[in-house]
Amino acid sequence: MRSARAGAASPKAQIQVSRTGTSARFPGVQRPAAPTDEILVGDCVAQLTRLPEGCADLVFADPPYNLQLEGALSRPDQSVVDAVDDDWDKFASFGDYDRFTRAWLAAARRAMKPEATIFVIGSYHNIFRVGAIMQDLGFWILNDIVWRKANPMPNFRGRRFTNAHETMIWAARDATTKSYTFNYEALKAGNEDCQVRSDWLMPICTGGERLKDSAGRKLHPTQKPEALLARIMLAASNIGDTVLDPFFGSGTTGAVARRMGRKFIGVERDKTYAAAARKRIAAIVPMPAEALSPAPSKRAEPRVAFASVVEAGLIAPGAALMDEKRRYNALVRADGTIALGNIVGSIHKTGALAQGLPACNGWTFWHFEDGAQLRPIDALRSIIRDSLRAAGE
Repeated sequence: MRSARAGAASPKAQIQVSRTGTSARFPGVQRPAAPTDEILVGDCVAQLTRLPEGCADLVFADPPYNLQLEGALSRPDQSVVDAVDDDWDKFASFGDYDRFTRAWLAAARRAMKPEATIFVIGSYHNIFRVGAIMQDLGFWILNDIVWRKANPMPNFRGRRFTNAHETMIWAARDATTKSYTFNYEALKAGNEDCQVRSDWLMPICTGGERLKDSAGRKLHPTQKPEALLARIMLAASNIGDTVLDPFFGSGTTGAVARRMGRKFIGVERDKTYAAAARKRIAAIVPMPAEALSPAPSKRAEPRVAFASVVEAGLIAPGAALMDEKRRYNALVRADGTIALGNIVGSIHKTGALAQGLPACNGWTFWHFEDGAQLRPIDALRSIIRDSLRAAGE
Protein backbone atom coordinates (compact mmCIF):
# COMPACT_ATOMS: atom_id res chain seq x y z
CA MET A 1 0.00 0.00 0.00
CA ARG A 2 0.90 3.70 -0.27
CA SER A 3 3.02 3.39 -3.40
CA ALA A 4 0.74 4.85 -6.07
CA ARG A 5 2.03 8.40 -5.78
CA ALA A 6 0.97 10.58 -8.66
CA GLY A 7 1.47 14.08 -9.94
CA ALA A 8 -0.99 16.79 -9.02
CA ALA A 9 -3.23 16.25 -12.03
CA SER A 10 -6.65 17.85 -11.62
CA PRO A 11 -9.66 15.51 -11.75
CA LYS A 12 -12.39 15.85 -14.35
CA ALA A 13 -15.43 17.95 -13.55
CA GLN A 14 -18.01 16.07 -11.56
CA ILE A 15 -21.19 14.81 -13.23
CA GLN A 16 -24.27 14.41 -11.05
CA VAL A 17 -25.51 10.84 -10.99
CA SER A 18 -28.52 9.05 -9.62
CA ARG A 19 -28.57 5.79 -7.65
CA THR A 20 -30.22 3.89 -10.50
CA GLY A 21 -27.05 3.41 -12.52
CA THR A 22 -27.94 6.08 -15.10
CA SER A 23 -26.70 9.63 -15.45
CA ALA A 24 -28.98 12.21 -13.85
CA ARG A 25 -27.90 14.68 -16.48
CA PHE A 26 -28.56 12.22 -19.32
CA PRO A 27 -31.46 9.99 -18.15
CA GLY A 28 -31.48 6.51 -19.63
CA VAL A 29 -27.77 6.56 -20.51
CA GLN A 30 -26.03 3.69 -18.73
CA ARG A 31 -22.68 4.42 -17.11
CA PRO A 32 -19.76 2.27 -18.31
CA ALA A 33 -18.95 -0.71 -16.14
CA ALA A 34 -16.12 -0.40 -13.65
CA PRO A 35 -13.10 -2.72 -14.01
CA THR A 36 -13.81 -4.74 -10.87
CA ASP A 37 -11.40 -7.31 -9.41
CA GLU A 38 -8.55 -5.73 -11.36
CA ILE A 39 -5.34 -3.93 -10.48
CA LEU A 40 -4.83 -0.83 -12.62
CA VAL A 41 -1.11 -0.16 -12.95
CA GLY A 42 -0.12 3.46 -13.39
CA ASP A 43 -0.38 6.98 -12.03
CA CYS A 44 -2.85 7.16 -9.15
CA VAL A 45 -4.82 10.27 -10.13
CA ALA A 46 -4.82 9.41 -13.85
CA GLN A 47 -6.21 5.92 -13.19
CA LEU A 48 -8.83 7.19 -10.75
CA THR A 49 -9.98 9.81 -13.24
CA ARG A 50 -10.52 7.13 -15.90
CA LEU A 51 -12.88 5.17 -13.66
CA PRO A 52 -16.63 5.57 -14.22
CA GLU A 53 -18.11 8.18 -11.94
CA GLY A 54 -19.90 6.75 -8.91
CA CYS A 55 -18.53 3.20 -9.17
CA ALA A 56 -17.28 2.57 -5.62
CA ASP A 57 -19.31 1.65 -2.54
CA LEU A 58 -16.33 2.02 -0.20
CA VAL A 59 -12.83 3.49 -0.47
CA PHE A 60 -9.85 2.48 1.64
CA ALA A 61 -6.79 4.66 1.13
CA ASP A 62 -3.33 4.16 2.61
CA PRO A 63 -1.51 7.08 0.96
CA PRO A 64 2.16 8.07 1.37
CA TYR A 65 2.71 9.44 4.87
CA ASN A 66 5.48 11.88 3.89
CA LEU A 67 7.59 10.68 6.83
CA GLN A 68 10.39 13.20 6.20
CA LEU A 69 13.10 10.79 7.35
CA GLU A 70 16.56 12.28 7.68
CA GLY A 71 19.01 9.45 7.22
CA ALA A 72 19.03 5.89 8.52
CA LEU A 73 17.59 4.93 11.89
CA SER A 74 19.65 2.55 14.04
CA ARG A 75 18.82 0.29 16.96
CA PRO A 76 20.93 0.32 20.16
CA ASP A 77 22.98 -2.57 18.74
CA GLN A 78 23.69 -0.38 15.65
CA SER A 79 21.61 -2.56 13.32
CA VAL A 80 19.62 -0.48 10.81
CA VAL A 81 15.84 -0.27 11.14
CA ASP A 82 14.00 -1.27 7.99
CA ALA A 83 12.11 2.02 7.68
CA VAL A 84 10.13 3.57 4.82
CA ASP A 85 12.65 5.38 2.62
CA ASP A 86 11.12 4.71 -0.81
CA ASP A 87 10.87 7.52 -3.34
CA TRP A 88 7.06 7.31 -3.35
CA ASP A 89 7.03 8.59 0.25
CA LYS A 90 9.24 11.61 -0.46
CA PHE A 91 7.93 15.08 -1.31
CA ALA A 92 9.88 18.28 -1.81
CA SER A 93 7.64 20.32 0.48
CA PHE A 94 4.40 20.28 2.43
CA GLY A 95 2.90 22.25 -0.43
CA ASP A 96 3.75 19.46 -2.88
CA TYR A 97 2.26 16.89 -0.55
CA ASP A 98 -0.93 18.92 -0.13
CA ARG A 99 -1.35 19.31 -3.89
CA PHE A 100 -0.91 15.56 -4.34
CA THR A 101 -3.37 14.83 -1.54
CA ARG A 102 -5.99 17.20 -2.91
CA ALA A 103 -5.68 15.66 -6.38
CA TRP A 104 -6.11 12.02 -5.39
CA LEU A 105 -8.87 12.77 -2.87
CA ALA A 106 -10.86 14.73 -5.46
CA ALA A 107 -10.45 11.92 -7.97
CA ALA A 108 -11.45 9.29 -5.41
CA ARG A 109 -14.50 11.34 -4.39
CA ARG A 110 -15.61 11.47 -8.00
CA ALA A 111 -15.47 7.66 -8.15
CA MET A 112 -17.60 7.27 -5.00
CA LYS A 113 -21.32 6.58 -5.13
CA PRO A 114 -23.44 9.23 -3.39
CA GLU A 115 -23.90 6.93 -0.38
CA ALA A 116 -20.29 5.67 -0.31
CA THR A 117 -17.83 6.29 2.51
CA ILE A 118 -14.02 6.46 2.66
CA PHE A 119 -11.39 5.40 5.19
CA VAL A 120 -8.02 7.17 5.00
CA ILE A 121 -5.21 5.95 7.27
CA GLY A 122 -2.17 7.94 8.29
CA SER A 123 0.21 8.96 11.06
CA TYR A 124 0.93 12.25 12.80
CA HIS A 125 3.11 13.16 9.82
CA ASN A 126 0.18 13.55 7.44
CA ILE A 127 -3.27 12.75 8.85
CA PHE A 128 -4.04 16.28 10.05
CA ARG A 129 -3.23 17.74 6.64
CA VAL A 130 -5.30 15.02 4.98
CA GLY A 131 -8.28 15.70 7.26
CA ALA A 132 -8.28 19.43 6.56
CA ILE A 133 -8.14 18.84 2.81
CA MET A 134 -10.97 16.31 3.03
CA GLN A 135 -13.17 18.90 4.72
CA ASP A 136 -12.17 21.52 2.12
CA LEU A 137 -13.28 19.13 -0.64
CA GLY A 138 -16.68 18.54 0.92
CA PHE A 139 -16.22 15.18 2.67
CA TRP A 140 -18.21 14.82 5.90
CA ILE A 141 -16.15 13.24 8.68
CA LEU A 142 -18.04 10.55 10.61
CA ASN A 143 -15.32 9.28 12.96
CA ASP A 144 -11.62 9.27 13.54
CA ILE A 145 -10.50 5.76 14.49
CA VAL A 146 -7.32 4.96 16.34
CA TRP A 147 -5.61 1.72 15.32
CA ARG A 148 -3.72 0.89 18.51
CA LYS A 149 -0.88 -1.48 17.65
CA ALA A 150 -0.44 -4.44 19.99
CA ASN A 151 3.21 -4.78 18.94
CA PRO A 152 4.54 -1.36 17.87
CA MET A 153 8.15 -0.65 16.99
CA PRO A 154 9.88 0.93 20.01
CA ASN A 155 11.37 4.40 19.93
CA PHE A 156 15.06 3.47 19.78
CA ARG A 157 16.46 6.92 20.48
CA GLY A 158 14.38 7.42 23.61
CA ARG A 159 13.57 11.01 22.64
CA ARG A 160 9.82 10.60 22.07
CA PHE A 161 6.86 8.46 23.06
CA THR A 162 6.62 5.14 21.23
CA ASN A 163 4.50 5.60 18.11
CA ALA A 164 1.94 2.96 19.03
CA HIS A 165 -0.99 3.95 16.84
CA GLU A 166 -2.15 5.20 13.47
CA THR A 167 -5.28 7.23 12.80
CA MET A 168 -8.02 6.55 10.29
CA ILE A 169 -10.53 9.15 9.14
CA TRP A 170 -13.91 7.71 8.18
CA ALA A 171 -15.96 10.10 6.09
CA ALA A 172 -19.07 10.24 3.93
CA ARG A 173 -18.92 11.66 0.44
CA ASP A 174 -20.64 14.85 1.63
CA ALA A 175 -22.80 16.25 4.42
CA THR A 176 -26.05 15.21 2.70
CA THR A 177 -25.12 11.51 2.71
CA LYS A 178 -27.58 9.85 5.10
CA SER A 179 -27.94 6.29 3.79
CA TYR A 180 -24.31 5.20 4.08
CA THR A 181 -23.62 1.62 5.15
CA PHE A 182 -22.86 1.02 8.81
CA ASN A 183 -23.50 -2.52 10.00
CA TYR A 184 -24.06 -1.52 13.61
CA GLU A 185 -25.95 -4.62 14.77
CA ALA A 186 -23.46 -7.04 13.24
CA LEU A 187 -20.49 -5.26 14.81
CA LYS A 188 -22.19 -5.09 18.19
CA ALA A 189 -23.20 -8.77 18.11
CA GLY A 190 -19.61 -9.77 17.40
CA ASN A 191 -18.34 -7.57 20.21
CA GLU A 192 -20.10 -9.28 23.15
CA ASP A 193 -23.21 -7.12 22.51
CA CYS A 194 -21.24 -3.94 23.20
CA GLN A 195 -20.91 -1.03 20.81
CA VAL A 196 -17.63 -1.13 18.89
CA ARG A 197 -15.43 1.74 20.00
CA SER A 198 -13.30 4.02 17.87
CA ASP A 199 -10.04 2.58 19.25
CA TRP A 200 -9.13 -0.75 17.64
CA LEU A 201 -6.44 -2.92 19.21
CA MET A 202 -4.76 -5.31 16.79
CA PRO A 203 -1.17 -6.26 15.88
CA ILE A 204 0.80 -4.99 12.92
CA CYS A 205 1.34 -7.33 9.99
CA THR A 206 3.86 -10.03 10.92
CA GLY A 207 4.58 -13.74 10.47
CA GLY A 208 3.13 -15.73 7.61
CA GLU A 209 0.85 -12.91 6.54
CA ARG A 210 3.81 -10.67 5.70
CA LEU A 211 4.80 -10.99 2.03
CA LYS A 212 8.51 -11.61 1.43
CA ASP A 213 10.73 -11.22 -1.63
CA SER A 214 13.09 -13.86 -2.99
CA ALA A 215 15.75 -12.82 -0.44
CA GLY A 216 13.37 -13.25 2.49
CA ARG A 217 12.97 -9.52 3.08
CA LYS A 218 9.54 -7.98 3.51
CA LEU A 219 8.17 -7.15 0.10
CA HIS A 220 6.36 -3.97 1.07
CA PRO A 221 7.35 -1.72 4.00
CA THR A 222 3.81 -0.71 5.01
CA GLN A 223 1.71 -3.83 4.48
CA LYS A 224 -1.46 -3.53 6.57
CA PRO A 225 -2.89 -6.48 8.54
CA GLU A 226 -5.85 -8.26 7.00
CA ALA A 227 -7.72 -7.97 10.30
CA LEU A 228 -7.81 -4.19 9.90
CA LEU A 229 -9.33 -4.36 6.42
CA ALA A 230 -11.75 -7.08 7.48
CA ARG A 231 -13.17 -4.89 10.24
CA ILE A 232 -13.50 -1.95 7.87
CA MET A 233 -15.38 -4.02 5.28
CA LEU A 234 -17.59 -5.63 7.91
CA ALA A 235 -18.43 -2.19 9.25
CA ALA A 236 -19.02 -0.20 6.08
CA SER A 237 -19.81 -2.53 3.16
CA ASN A 238 -22.08 -5.37 2.12
CA ILE A 239 -21.65 -8.56 0.12
CA GLY A 240 -21.16 -7.70 -3.56
CA ASP A 241 -20.05 -4.11 -2.91
CA THR A 242 -17.06 -2.65 -4.74
CA VAL A 243 -14.11 -1.49 -2.62
CA LEU A 244 -11.69 0.95 -4.23
CA ASP A 245 -8.07 1.18 -3.05
CA PRO A 246 -6.04 3.95 -4.74
CA PHE A 247 -2.78 2.77 -3.12
CA PHE A 248 -3.07 -0.98 -3.56
CA GLY A 249 0.50 -1.99 -2.68
CA SER A 250 0.73 -5.63 -1.64
CA GLY A 251 -2.99 -6.21 -2.18
CA THR A 252 -4.39 -6.54 1.35
CA THR A 253 -7.63 -4.83 0.31
CA GLY A 254 -8.09 -7.17 -2.64
CA ALA A 255 -7.28 -10.28 -0.60
CA VAL A 256 -9.80 -9.42 2.10
CA ALA A 257 -12.43 -8.34 -0.43
CA ARG A 258 -12.15 -11.66 -2.28
CA ARG A 259 -12.35 -13.64 0.96
CA MET A 260 -15.40 -11.68 2.14
CA GLY A 261 -17.49 -11.67 -1.02
CA ARG A 262 -16.73 -8.08 -2.08
CA LYS A 263 -15.35 -6.80 -5.37
CA PHE A 264 -12.30 -4.56 -5.57
CA ILE A 265 -10.61 -2.01 -7.78
CA GLY A 266 -6.91 -1.50 -7.08
CA VAL A 267 -4.60 1.22 -8.36
CA GLU A 268 -0.85 0.64 -8.03
CA ARG A 269 2.04 2.27 -9.89
CA ASP A 270 4.73 -0.27 -8.93
CA LYS A 271 4.64 -3.32 -11.22
CA THR A 272 6.46 -5.51 -8.70
CA TYR A 273 3.89 -4.81 -6.01
CA ALA A 274 1.03 -5.30 -8.47
CA ALA A 275 2.38 -8.69 -9.59
CA ALA A 276 2.78 -9.85 -5.98
CA ALA A 277 -0.75 -8.65 -5.17
CA ARG A 278 -2.24 -10.58 -8.11
CA LYS A 279 -0.50 -13.76 -6.99
CA ARG A 280 -1.64 -13.23 -3.40
CA ILE A 281 -5.28 -12.62 -4.34
CA ALA A 282 -5.41 -15.57 -6.73
CA ALA A 283 -4.60 -17.89 -3.83
CA ILE A 284 -7.47 -16.62 -1.65
CA VAL A 285 -10.40 -18.97 -1.07
CA PRO A 286 -13.68 -17.05 -0.61
CA MET A 287 -15.67 -17.70 2.55
CA PRO A 288 -18.85 -19.76 2.22
CA ALA A 289 -22.00 -17.70 1.72
CA GLU A 290 -23.50 -18.82 5.03
CA ALA A 291 -20.51 -17.38 6.88
CA LEU A 292 -20.96 -14.00 5.20
CA SER A 293 -24.72 -13.51 5.42
CA PRO A 294 -25.45 -10.28 7.30
CA ALA A 295 -26.73 -10.37 10.86
CA PRO A 296 -30.40 -9.40 11.18
CA SER A 297 -30.88 -5.68 11.66
CA LYS A 298 -33.45 -4.38 14.12
CA ARG A 299 -33.89 -1.34 11.91
CA ALA A 300 -35.10 -3.62 9.13
CA GLU A 301 -37.74 -5.19 11.35
CA PRO A 302 -41.39 -4.16 10.78
CA ARG A 303 -42.43 -1.17 12.87
CA VAL A 304 -44.71 -2.10 15.77
CA ALA A 305 -46.56 0.40 17.97
CA PHE A 306 -47.18 -0.25 21.64
CA ALA A 307 -50.89 0.17 20.85
CA SER A 308 -50.64 -2.97 18.71
CA VAL A 309 -49.34 -4.91 21.70
CA VAL A 310 -52.31 -3.73 23.75
CA GLU A 311 -54.80 -4.46 20.94
CA ALA A 312 -53.39 -7.96 20.55
CA GLY A 313 -54.16 -8.66 24.19
CA LEU A 314 -50.52 -9.28 25.08
CA ILE A 315 -50.82 -6.78 27.89
CA ALA A 316 -54.10 -5.51 29.31
CA PRO A 317 -55.15 -1.89 29.93
CA GLY A 318 -54.65 -1.21 33.61
CA ALA A 319 -51.54 -3.38 33.86
CA ALA A 320 -48.50 -1.96 35.59
CA LEU A 321 -45.17 -1.22 33.92
CA MET A 322 -41.99 -0.49 35.81
CA ASP A 323 -38.29 -0.03 35.17
CA GLU A 324 -35.86 -2.84 35.88
CA LYS A 325 -35.12 -1.56 39.39
CA ARG A 326 -38.79 -0.86 40.18
CA ARG A 327 -38.15 2.82 40.80
CA TYR A 328 -40.98 4.01 38.54
CA ASN A 329 -44.49 2.60 38.12
CA ALA A 330 -46.72 3.42 35.13
CA LEU A 331 -50.22 2.37 34.09
CA VAL A 332 -51.05 0.95 30.66
CA ARG A 333 -53.96 2.79 28.96
CA ALA A 334 -56.35 1.37 26.36
CA ASP A 335 -55.09 3.71 23.61
CA GLY A 336 -51.49 2.48 23.87
CA THR A 337 -50.19 5.38 25.95
CA ILE A 338 -49.07 4.97 29.55
CA ALA A 339 -49.65 7.14 32.60
CA LEU A 340 -46.86 8.00 35.03
CA GLY A 341 -48.62 9.97 37.76
CA ASN A 342 -50.06 13.01 35.99
CA ILE A 343 -47.90 12.44 32.91
CA VAL A 344 -49.56 10.67 29.97
CA GLY A 345 -47.65 9.86 26.81
CA SER A 346 -45.83 7.25 24.77
CA ILE A 347 -43.63 4.60 26.36
CA HIS A 348 -40.61 6.58 25.10
CA LYS A 349 -41.72 10.04 26.29
CA THR A 350 -42.72 8.87 29.78
CA GLY A 351 -39.51 6.87 30.15
CA ALA A 352 -37.45 9.93 29.24
CA LEU A 353 -39.38 12.24 31.60
CA ALA A 354 -39.09 9.73 34.44
CA GLN A 355 -35.30 9.81 34.15
CA GLY A 356 -34.95 13.47 33.28
CA LEU A 357 -33.38 12.54 29.93
CA PRO A 358 -34.02 13.96 26.45
CA ALA A 359 -34.78 10.52 24.99
CA CYS A 360 -35.46 6.94 26.02
CA ASN A 361 -36.07 3.58 24.35
CA GLY A 362 -39.31 2.67 26.09
CA TRP A 363 -39.24 -0.88 24.74
CA THR A 364 -36.19 -1.73 26.83
CA PHE A 365 -36.80 0.68 29.74
CA TRP A 366 -40.30 -0.46 30.71
CA HIS A 367 -40.86 -3.98 32.07
CA PHE A 368 -43.88 -6.07 32.94
CA GLU A 369 -44.29 -8.77 35.57
CA ASP A 370 -44.20 -12.28 34.13
CA GLY A 371 -44.71 -14.52 37.12
CA ALA A 372 -41.90 -13.87 39.54
CA GLN A 373 -39.67 -12.03 37.07
CA LEU A 374 -39.62 -8.75 35.19
CA ARG A 375 -39.34 -8.81 31.40
CA PRO A 376 -38.93 -5.87 29.02
CA ILE A 377 -42.00 -5.06 26.92
CA ASP A 378 -39.72 -5.54 23.90
CA ALA A 379 -40.42 -9.27 24.39
CA LEU A 380 -44.09 -8.55 23.58
CA ARG A 381 -43.12 -6.61 20.47
CA SER A 382 -41.10 -9.64 19.33
CA ILE A 383 -44.26 -11.77 19.51
CA ILE A 384 -46.04 -9.35 17.17
CA ARG A 385 -43.11 -9.36 14.75
CA ASP A 386 -42.95 -13.16 14.74
CA SER A 387 -46.64 -13.31 13.84
CA LEU A 388 -46.12 -10.79 11.02
CA ARG A 389 -43.27 -12.91 9.60
CA ALA A 390 -45.39 -16.06 9.78
CA ALA A 391 -48.25 -14.32 8.00
CA GLY A 392 -45.92 -13.27 5.20
CA GLU A 393 -44.58 -16.78 4.57
